[in-house]
Amino acid sequence: MDITLAVRARGITKCFGDVVALDGIDLDVAQGQIHGLVGPNGAGKTTLLGLLLGLAAADDGRLEILGTPVGRALDTADGVAGFVDGPGLYPSLTARQNLAALATLRDTRTVGIDDALDQVGLTDVADDRVRGFSLGMRQRLGLAAALLTSPRLLVLDEPSNGLDPAGKKHVHGVLTRLAAEGTTMVLSSHRMDDVEALCSEVTILAAGRVAFSGPLSKLSAENDELDYRLRTSDPQAARRVALDTPGLHVVDGSDAEVLVVRALVPALDELVVRLVKAGIAVRELIPVVSPLEAAFLALIEQETNR
Repeated sequence: MDITLAVRARGITKCFGDVVALDGIDLDVAQGQIHGLVGPNGAGKTTLLGLLLGLAAADDGRLEILGTPVGRALDTADGVAGFVDGPGLYPSLTARQNLAALATLRDTRTVGIDDALDQVGLTDVADDRVRGFSLGMRQRLGLAAALLTSPRLLVLDEPSNGLDPAGKKHVHGVLTRLAAEGTTMVLSSHRMDDVEALCSEVTILAAGRVAFSGPLSKLSAENDELDYRLRTSDPQAARRVALDTPGLHVVDGSDAEVLVVRALVPALDELVVRLVKAGIAVRELIPVVSPLEAAFLALIEQETNR
């Protein structure tokens, strides 16, 4: 089955003087997908987002956005919106005035200002000046600005930055709804929990190159062994079962209620089967460090040791 791509990049290279920011990047983002972009500082994430938004042009390679080839000239493709390094806002204006000014500059709007403010939960502060906004409120206003044109591709840099738990839940709900309606998103974040909660696929960048790109589920298969917290109805019996399971190691059993085991996914699956057969209920089985975070940390260590 053919997959319609919202972003197709092949061999994208971008240099700033002697610094190679992107070195032959390939990237596919399917239409309607929320695609995560992670990597250490200086990995090239901001540069790549800037290319998608038309804020910079690639030195080499081919880039197609929403089916249209993007040339070397600086230009924002139709149907694309978002922000990099935080939204550009006018501190002396109110939230409503900011959106009105941005709508005038863009000379296009498909979503009403009040509707955009409502979507991101800023209706109550619509007439407050932005200079008094918290970082999280500014991020939400930046998202509202991006929504004014009902973009088909939304490019976001740290969209949950500064948000409290309620604000993050609200923004996650907005992004999930947009994806369900067909909007494609590429978002960069240092928050692995955000990426795992929102994204179906992820690209990990390191030193301007793609270290991994694909479904989040594939990371656990390609990664090294992970540590898992295991809580059961019978901790002592579970420990005996774990010790007898091939390919699985008991890392920490000092907690009477929780067992920490290390294994690849197949061995972990075997453990669960054995526990069920033994009549032991599994009440919790979660990674101590998520597969995405483990891959990210391994990547940093690999780059450091080069």
